Amino acid sequence: MPEQKNHISGCAVFLLLFLVFSGCTTEPVETNLLLPVEFSNVPEGMVLTQFRTDKIEIRIKADPELIKKINEKYIQYPADLYTDLDIDPAGASDSIVPGHYVLPVDKKRIPVDPHITILDISPSFLSVHLEKITTRTFKVNVPYTGTPAQGYIILEPSAEPASVILSGPRSLINDGIQVLKTKPVDLTGAQETFKKEVPLDLENPHLYSASAPIIVVTVQIQEEQVEKIIENIPIQIQNCPFSAGIAPPAITIAVKGPFAAMGNKNLLDQIFAFIDLEGLSPGVYARNARINIPVGLVMTQADPRVFTVTIE
Repeated sequence: MPEQKNHISGCAVFLLLFLVFSGCTTEPVETNLLLPVEFSNVPEGMVLTQFRTDKIEIRIKADPELIKKINEKYIQYPADLYTDLDIDPAGASDSIVPGHYVLPVDKKRIPVDPHITILDISPSFLSVHLEKITTRTFKVNVPYTGTPAQGYIILEPSAEPASVILSGPRSLINDGIQVLKTKPVDLTGAQETFKKEVPLDLENPHLYSASAPIIVVTVQIQEEQVEKIIENIPIQIQNCPFSAGIAPPAITIAVKGPFAAMGNKNLLDQIFAFIDLEGLSPGVYARNARINIPVGLVMTQADPRVFTVTIE
């Protein structure tokens, strides 16, 4: 009986150890990872265009803890163009020409823990396109957003420098850019001339300017000149001791000036018309009227121009 008890307790211990250890072990799991491709060592005098494979997807198998750790990291696939092009059948590193290339993805470069198994890579090749770098001079244009305050207008802006040398892929420099612009300048509510530093609007990362990435823009703003018709201004008589009449008795004029002045009643009330009859004896005369115009305004029309003056 004691031997049987010892045998039973021994089996119980073994079973317990088996359960404990079997409970601690975990089966490997599979998952997919999306890796950005980091290109380096672009051949001198060339640029890698946007027509390229920028991500690869790998399927991995590993312990869940390793999967969790790698998901918390930012990893990339490093593509060394100068080295990879040497093994590409399209060319060698000492005679690389512009064109399209296909580069194999090297599993050994993928920076994962050695205990992680890489099951699949998609795509298995990187597609890249190389172009020669060229330069060209462009005139700088300044676009606007918004509108100035009412009564103000915008003159042609000036940019300093007025032109910029751009470098980039030949296809973009020669065919892709029609007009080189700055970022838009906001004119909302503007009432006076101002200067502002504005960056070039280079959305494509392959285009760059070594000479002037920042443009000093001068925006000329002035008051809008408007014209206003003032009707039936009575003709006043000055320096006449006799009874006199004027036909017609009023004049209509057009004046031009700043927008704000055209809405200023006190200023417009200073306009009046008169005929000076000093030294004239009774009779009938043809005379021009004189118009008092405030400073800043210009008379552009008058009707009628000649008046009949009758002195009795």
